[in-house]
Amino acid sequence: MAYLNYPDIDPVLFRLGPLSVHWYGLAYVAAFVIAGLMLKRLSERWKVGLSADDMIEIILAATIGVIAGGRLGYVLFYGAGKYWENPGQILAIWDGGMSFHGGLAGILIAGLVMEPRLKLPRLTLYDIGAVGAPIGFGLGRLANFVNGELWGRTTDVPWAMVFPGAGPVPRHPSQLYEAFLEGILLWGILLFLARKRRPPGMLFGLMMTLYGVFRFTVEFFREPDAQLGFIVSWLTMGQLLSLPVIAVGAYFLWRVATGRASLPASSKAPRG
Repeated sequence: MAYLNYPDIDPVLFRLGPLSVHWYGLAYVAAFVIAGLMLKRLSERWKVGLSADDMIEIILAATIGVIAGGRLGYVLFYGAGKYWENPGQILAIWDGGMSFHGGLAGILIAGLVMEPRLKLPRLTLYDIGAVGAPIGFGLGRLANFVNGELWGRTTDVPWAMVFPGAGPVPRHPSQLYEAFLEGILLWGILLFLARKRRPPGMLFGLMMTLYGVFRFTVEFFREPDAQLGFIVSWLTMGQLLSLPVIAVGAYFLWRVATGRASLPASSKAPRG
């Protein structure tokens, strides 16, 4: 049976002398630029009154939160102790190793730090960020595919792919599954709901819940990290970390469903 061969994609977009620009790094830059545009659009549509300086500060804080949280999350949850033997490697982000769950935690902490500066309710800030988050999820997974990393488990489905570095056996292109579910589909759902302002925490709760469910599901098709394997029985680290994400998201959706979170009548914005 014929299978797909992984396309020959150079992880480096271009080189300028000693400087190499990688698709992975470009994905992060593009995600923050698009998320910034989304922030501006929602600020105007929801009439929350963010200034241009406010938006710049939010994007900078989010950038620091994602990078610091993503790296620290990888070191703690996926590093398998190797970084404690050589702590200097913790800062070597260019060598790879970022955790999406850690990045998510980092950006939430950034929101806590920014709340008193912006005088904007925390959940409103989280709701706005939730609409832009899938952009980063999707582009990040596409960058994983370009890098030929984080491939799926072996399979014989017609769209199975042979990845360099993963042996001659065909595998699920699980990076593309995640790019579609956590990126395109999740963003489409949130973008549709964000046409009008929702009860505080609803969009954030939905983003957390769906991301966790999508990630948990795709992990059944993704090869467990070689240095960790399965953590508990059939559970991978990605699935284990997704459980609290789902729980937090479900809590905020429960608050909305039970009327514990609602918009004041004066703040309800018309449908755009």
